[in-house]
Amino acid sequence: MEDTIVAIATSSGVGAISIIRISGEKAIEIANKVCDINLLNKNTHTINYGHIIDKNNMIDEVLITVMHAPKTFTKENVVEINCHGGIAVTNKVLKILLQNGCRLAEPGEFTKRAYLNGRIDLLEAEGIMDMINAKSENARKLAMNTLNGNLSKKVKELREPLLNIEANINVNIDYPEYEDIEEMTNEIILPRIDKIEAEIKKLIKESENGQIIKEGIKTVIIGKPNVGKSSLLNSLLEEEKAIVTDIPGTTRDIVEGVINLDGILLNIIDTAGIRKTNDVVESIGVQKSLQYIDKADLVLYLINNNEEITKENLDILEKIKAKKYLLIINKIDLESKIDYNLLKDEKIIKMSILNNNGLNELKEEIRNMYDFDKIEQGDYTYISNASDVATLNNCLDKINDIKTGILNNYPIDIVEIDIKALWDMLGTITGDTYKDELIDALFSKFCLGK
Repeated sequence: MEDTIVAIATSSGVGAISIIRISGEKAIEIANKVCDINLLNKNTHTINYGHIIDKNNMIDEVLITVMHAPKTFTKENVVEINCHGGIAVTNKVLKILLQNGCRLAEPGEFTKRAYLNGRIDLLEAEGIMDMINAKSENARKLAMNTLNGNLSKKVKELREPLLNIEANINVNIDYPEYEDIEEMTNEIILPRIDKIEAEIKKLIKESENGQIIKEGIKTVIIGKPNVGKSSLLNSLLEEEKAIVTDIPGTTRDIVEGVINLDGILLNIIDTAGIRKTNDVVESIGVQKSLQYIDKADLVLYLINNNEEITKENLDILEKIKAKKYLLIINKIDLESKIDYNLLKDEKIIKMSILNNNGLNELKEEIRNMYDFDKIEQGDYTYISNASDVATLNNCLDKINDIKTGILNNYPIDIVEIDIKALWDMLGTITGDTYKDELIDALFSKFCLGK
């Protein structure tokens, strides 16, 4: 990291102010070359008034913030130039800095340097990205808790007893005559591993809350043509997003929308009506609908109160039972032709979407199904990254290996190999142990200037 990097830190386009960020050993020196004030003798964390100069031509009137290492985000020398927010002037200042020794930063390189220099760990880096992408207040709270290191603390608390076990085993093996250190036996190790296993299982179980807060609930509306799917979408969104007609097959493609329900996002998809059809375009829409059922977290299945229950209805109902779903009987303002004996084991929500009847009951049922109150009252210290959840599941597999070794009375030094592997595996979540390609993949998702 000998290069001094630069990037525009604010969003592109016209605005009042643009911020250009520089980081690296020569950041202050390079910035000093392009302005009409001496930055080399300025105190750290000061804002200084001046002008950007290019070959004696004044480019812009600016405020320049000077920050000396190590008390910066990257733990390097950092300079931030606040210039006017025009596209032309911002790009001109950036060009001048590049001509005077800076290199254009890669996506996420400032945050990557913060991580590599020990300013933050990987979970905290993910918290930064989550904070930028947060679409709700709950998502912001989740990101803030991760950014503050609360989640990292939990993971490190899982690693610490493993390190202690490893250290004791190595002392026992290398210095058998040393009696002041507890002798590690399979009987002593097993309950400690059980405790770690319980904590990991708890993190995995609670991760669903984190993913719901961060990503929202993928909600798909399905049913036969003309049962009110598009009307339900419009009612939930409180806007005319989908076209509504009495003609079956009107919705041929996927229509999407997002609502905020008590701080939790519902990512709603209105699908084409499920039926047999000879229309090629409509048929493609039906196939898409069936595919979205598999991807959904929540299925809202609409049935027309004014139509008899068919075998097709029951087949779809059977298909969605592996998912979280709600069965909605719509058009209760019309004569009922439903044999409720066929649905006797189902929890039913009755609605007349046309008359705005039953919408609040539907929302309340969704709240209860996902226990919004529990999520709201939680401490927001949840694993929300899918790859981290996958790593935790791999940790459970490794714990099974450890317990198998213990229960089969393997030599303690053999068991220690799996304990070390588990310690390393947990370390990949915080970045204490990592692979370069994984680090590159993570930070490539960041924008320039972050």
